[in-house]
Parts: sequence; structure tokens; C-alpha cells
Amino acid sequence: MTTAHDVPAEHLIEKVAAQFKKEAKVQPPEWSAFAKTGVHKEKSPAQDDWWYTRLAAVLRKVYLDGPIGTERLAALFGGKEDRGAKPSKARAGSGAVARHCLKQLEELGYVSIVEKKGRIISPAGQSLLDNASHDILKKMAKDEPELTKYL
Repeated sequence: MTTAHDVPAEHLIEKVAAQFKKEAKVQPPEWSAFAKTGVHKEKSPAQDDWWYTRLAAVLRKVYLDGPIGTERLAALFGGKEDRGAKPSKARAGSGAVARHCLKQLEELGYVSIVEKKGRIISPAGQSLLDNASHDILKKMAKDEPELTKYL
């Protein structure tokens, strides 16, 4: 069986984000049009559908690194803050974005809570990512026949 470990992250995130957008079960919060994704960013994201991409990326991170909480997710989606003449410093991403993504994924049934540890992937979430990974690998195997052994 193909898993999220077997395919490139950008292809998987793009495919799952497209599924979230097509299903219309998920709606970005009202404030997402104005919010920055962390203190290390100067502006809000340029893409209109950035919320779906972040949601898919959070689901993938929970799948790979779970159990995981909002603080660690914010750190993973952080970056370097430009401090002028001083050296750059690592800063965490937005905790509100991570928290709202996890809440929406819980409502959809893709993530579940483990007491005092964080969130883990649910069977429905694992199935979603594995099926998307399998579709991506099938597409990639058409171009590279040696990948058919992973199908």
C-alpha cells in the first residue's frame, strides 16, 4: 500500500488541498484574508486559497509526526525573522492558524485527540492521505515505469 511517505510532499499537499476545496465542507475563517501566517512574515499570503493548502499540510504533518500539538505545529510552520542589522532569529508561525486547522480537521473526522499528547491521524484521515498518495504514484509511474513496484 502506498503511504504519504512514498510521494513528494508538494504533490500530496496540492492534491489533498484540491479535494478540500472541491468538497466545500471546509470554509476558511473570515479573518484568514487578512491574517499573516506568523510574525516572521511581512504580509498575508498572496494566494486566495492558502487556507486549503495549509489545512492539507497540517494533516500531512499530523500523519507523519503525530501525536503533535499546536505549539509544535506553529514551530514547524515558522521561519526566520528579519531583524535588520542583527542576525536573523527563528520564530514560530501563527498558533491561531495551527489551532483552527486542527479544529477543522477534527470536525471533519480526519484527526483525533490523545489526552495530554496532542492530535493523531484518524483512520479516515489516514485513508484520505493514502488514497491520494496512491493516485499520485500511479500518475508518476506512467512517466517512470520503475515506480510500478511501489503500487
